[in-house]
Amino acid sequence: MKKIIVTGGLGFIGSNLLDLLISKNYYVINIDKATYSSNFYNTKEYKNSKKYKFIKCDIRDKKIKRILERYKPAAVFNLAAETHVDRSIDSPKNFIQSNIVGIFNLLECFKEYSKKYKSKLIHISTDEVYGDILTGRSSEKYPYKPSSPYAASKAASDHLVYSYVRTFKIPAIVTNCSNNYGPKQHPEKLVPKLIYNILNNKPLPIYGKGTNSREWIYVKDHCEALLKVFNKGKIGEFYNIGSGKNLSNLQVSKELLDVSKSLIKIGKKVKILFIKDRPGHDIRYALNSNKIKNKLNWKPRTNFRQGIKLTFDWYLKNKKYYKYLSKKDIIKRLGTK
Repeated sequence: MKKIIVTGGLGFIGSNLLDLLISKNYYVINIDKATYSSNFYNTKEYKNSKKYKFIKCDIRDKKIKRILERYKPAAVFNLAAETHVDRSIDSPKNFIQSNIVGIFNLLECFKEYSKKYKSKLIHISTDEVYGDILTGRSSEKYPYKPSSPYAASKAASDHLVYSYVRTFKIPAIVTNCSNNYGPKQHPEKLVPKLIYNILNNKPLPIYGKGTNSREWIYVKDHCEALLKVFNKGKIGEFYNIGSGKNLSNLQVSKELLDVSKSLIKIGKKVKILFIKDRPGHDIRYALNSNKIKNKLNWKPRTNFRQGIKLTFDWYLKNKKYYKYLSKKDIIKRLGTK
């Protein structure tokens, strides 16, 4: 049984990737420092599994080297990161520490490990490194132009990974994905925030006029792409992972409202509420994912309507998920500086 390390496996994408890997009969070691966005509810079914091991550890810790040596993973999927743009506006330092210093330590440890054992590092990044894409779609050859401290910290981590590939010949690949949605996502993000408010008869807060456009991908499609990159991706390459489907925040809200009305009776207070925009809010992100489609034969399988229904249904059936989170982290407005 091959062993895989997933960093940030208590989080949203990490725990969904963990689901996929275990279903494919990998032994998964989940390294997570268990912060506010981590949730043990996401991995509750694996608590006693013989295919799963949880280790509480920060990727800035030198202990990472010992973990690599002990478990000898065939791959490390790095999803450990601070990810919420609004939080990066309020507290940029945390993002520098986790997303830059953390990846530096992981790279140093992996550099030594990969000299002795065959392995791959898959570094998961974001489309936000490209900044505003007002027209067309950004390919892997587009220049980086991040707008937020979060995006800048991820851009820096991508550059660090590539520099270690080029200079130290480490076997690493970088992926840049579009906006993910799906089960197990912290309700500080748009889709689960709206779902939480619908379930609790609260208004649906939308920044500005709701015209900001994002490309949306169902998280399980993203995870299958990551597994494809591990199995068939070329060392040193960057791969964009997106659905090719853009929706404005207002369109997302209306679609979600429509779906929710077909599943539950919604309260009278559930209405769209436009609120003050956040500073530096990018207008549009859009990826060109032709490379992964053509080179690795991957494509997304879930359209937005299907995915949003599956997502809403999961939160409807897993209301205990919220009990593992601080209510303040769910409802407090951030990023207003």
